[in-house]
Amino acid sequence: MVMVQRQPKNPAKPRLGAQDWADAALTAMREGGLAAVAVEPLAARLKTTKGSFYWHFANRDALVEAALARWAETETEGMITAVEAEPGAERKLRLLLTEAVRSASFDPLEVSLLATADDPRVAPVLRRVTERRVAYVASLFEELGFAPAEAHRRGLLSYSAYLGHTQLAHAVPSALPAGEDLDAYLDSVITPLLRPGIG
Repeated sequence: MVMVQRQPKNPAKPRLGAQDWADAALTAMREGGLAAVAVEPLAARLKTTKGSFYWHFANRDALVEAALARWAETETEGMITAVEAEPGAERKLRLLLTEAVRSASFDPLEVSLLATADDPRVAPVLRRVTERRVAYVASLFEELGFAPAEAHRRGLLSYSAYLGHTQLAHAVPSALPAGEDLDAYLDSVITPLLRPGIG
C-alpha cells in the first residue's frame, strides 16, 4: 500500500518585513509617483492586511521615508559598491555613467522623485543622494590626477549629463540614440571629461 502524504491546508506564508513594504512602495512610486503610495493597495499587492503595515510603520510618511532610504541604498550605495570592484578610476567612471544611464532609461523612479523634489520627505534624500553621487564621481577624477576643485566640477558635469539623459529618456525617448549609437554617444560625453583643460 502506497502512503500518500497530505499537504498542509494552509502552508505558512513567509512573514513580510519592513523592506518588503519599502520595495512595494518604490514599485508604486515607479508606476504612479509619490501619490501612488497608499496602504490598502500595497497590502493587496503584497497579499496581506493593513495590520502587517502597522506592525512595521506608524503611518504612511514613515513608509515613504523607508522607501526613499531603500532607494538611496540600492541605487547609490549599491551602484558604488559594484563599480568599486572594477580596476582603475577611468574604467570605474565609464562603467558608472554607462550603467547609470542605461538603468535610468528604463526606470522612471528617478524622474518621478525629481518631479516631487519640493516634498519635505523627498528633498533631503535627493540632496544627500546628489551630494554622495557627485562626491564619489569627483573622487574618481581626483584619482585620475585632477585637483579637488576641478574634480568636483567634472563630477558635477558628469552628474548633470546623467540627469539630462534620464529626463530625456522618459520625456522624449526618440531624441536619444540606442544600441551601438548609445555607446558612441556615451563615449563622446565621457572622453572629454577625462581630458585636462576642458571648458
